[in-house]
Amino acid sequence: MKQQAAALPLQGASDIWRSRVRSAGVQAAVLLAPFVLYGLFLLANGVNPWTLYVSMIRSTFGDLYGLGEVLLKATPIILTGLAAALPAKAGLVNVGGEGQLAIGALFSTWFAVFYLDQMSAWVGIPLMLLAGALGGAVWAGITAALKVSGRLNETITSLLLNYVAAYTVSFFVHGLLKDPESFNWPFSPEISPALRLPILDGTRLHIGFAVAIAFAAVVWFVLAKTRVGFRIRVLGSNRLAAERAGFNINRTYVAVLLAGGVLAGIAGMIEIAGIEGRLRPETGADYGYLGFLAAMMAWNHPVRLIATSFLLGMISVAGNTLEIGSGLPSSSVHILMGLVLFFILGSRRQKEG
Repeated sequence: MKQQAAALPLQGASDIWRSRVRSAGVQAAVLLAPFVLYGLFLLANGVNPWTLYVSMIRSTFGDLYGLGEVLLKATPIILTGLAAALPAKAGLVNVGGEGQLAIGALFSTWFAVFYLDQMSAWVGIPLMLLAGALGGAVWAGITAALKVSGRLNETITSLLLNYVAAYTVSFFVHGLLKDPESFNWPFSPEISPALRLPILDGTRLHIGFAVAIAFAAVVWFVLAKTRVGFRIRVLGSNRLAAERAGFNINRTYVAVLLAGGVLAGIAGMIEIAGIEGRLRPETGADYGYLGFLAAMMAWNHPVRLIATSFLLGMISVAGNTLEIGSGLPSSSVHILMGLVLFFILGSRRQKEG
């Protein structure tokens, strides 16, 4: 009996070790399998996957500039991912990051061109950021109002509003915001150089990346460490329990949707002040959908979202190398993104089952 009792802790430790090894193996397979399948796709198109993968890694991590480009791509993905992840914790599906980013870019450009042109960076940039946040909140507020007052599904309304936002931006860059010296091209006047975000020497990477990381930390803290975050998580996991506990459901829905719109609107401001310098119809295109994808891959966890955004940023930058090295269109890299998503979500489902 004593020998059996002594063997129990050893057996338990062995089981724990085996479980960890098995989990690590599954995680490694989940990360490698999409690249293997995508390699088969490349082989079917006459491209050597090993050579192409090496070129893609060199283009993204071979020098400081390449790394800066990855972080540059990851910045708006983090913010629009947070715009999806925060409402998701309350049980909502916000697909409107694309439109909220676009309207945030519109508001920030409008204020930068007409009101902030003569201001210093210390005053103008924060005000421009507030304008972008306001634009995103206004656009998300439409979804929130339709959800609370009209009982409309927020997934559908936020998605459809993305198209309305694109046409709204196009209306302004063809009209009131059109640069008179653009030779009839649809874009706004360039914002003041004082309103551009500082960049890291030798790259195009700007301070907006640090802003995105800071907001991810703030969202994590609110969700994990505050009473408000607890209420959001309770509502997301069990609405009936939240109602019986006396939570104001509609107020929480409005709050998380507006907060998501603020984050996406700030992403739009960062695109204008950090990269574009002026508003175009295609400013920030697809970042809202990539952010939604990153949030799903991270299972709506703000910290893991940073890693998934970095991965999608790397794949996006590598798409240029893919086009040059294989002759395939750069958009075909979205196949790889989809494979990564399916395997990560599939592994999560298997783990929960």
